[in-house]
Amino acid sequence: MLRCVQDSSVSPALRQVNLPMSSQEIEIVVDDPTAPEADSPSLASIRAVDVAVSLLLILLALVLGYDNWRTGIAWDSTGPQAGYFPFYLSVILGLASLYGLVASFLSRKELAETFVTRAQARRVLAVFVPTLLFCLATQFLGLYVASFLLIAAFMRMVGKIALWKSLLTAFVFTAVMFVTFDIAFDVIMPKGPLEAAFGY
Repeated sequence: MLRCVQDSSVSPALRQVNLPMSSQEIEIVVDDPTAPEADSPSLASIRAVDVAVSLLLILLALVLGYDNWRTGIAWDSTGPQAGYFPFYLSVILGLASLYGLVASFLSRKELAETFVTRAQARRVLAVFVPTLLFCLATQFLGLYVASFLLIAAFMRMVGKIALWKSLLTAFVFTAVMFVTFDIAFDVIMPKGPLEAAFGY
C-alpha cells in the first residue's frame, strides 16, 4: 500500500516509502472501479437464505430417510441392513437442519443483515450463467469449442478486453488443451461436430 510522508526536508525521490503509519503520514487507498455499489439494495437477508437452505435440507433428509426406511433399517442375521446407517444419518441431518431453522427465526441479527445485494448478485450471475451455458454447450459442441466460446466471451464481456485479444487467447488456450489431451496423452474428451469434421 502506498504511503506518502509529509516532510519538506526529504527529497521527492524518497518521499514514497513503506513506513509504519504515524500522525505525519497519509494512507492512500485506491478503490476498485468495478466493485459493487455500496448503496445497492438488498436482494436477500441472511435469515431468508438460512431458512431456505434449512428447508431444503429437511426435505432432503425426509426423502433420504424414507428411501432408506424402504430399503431396510433393522438388523438381520448378517448384521445391519443396507439402509440402517444412511437412515440415522438422515435423522441427524434433519434434526440439525431443524435446529438451524429455529435458530434463524429466533435471531434478530440475521434479519437485519444482508446476505447479498442486487449489485453483488449481478456479479455472481455474470459468472454463473456463462458457466451453466458452457456445461450445456459442451454436450452439443464438445469441450474445445465450448471452452473457446466461454474464454472469449468472458474476456470480452466481463474483462472488457479487445475482441482480437480475446479471440486469440481463447484460440491458443483451446489449441494447447487439444494438443495436450487428445494428441499427447490420448485422453478421450467430449467432442462435437467440428472435431468430427476433422476426423477426431
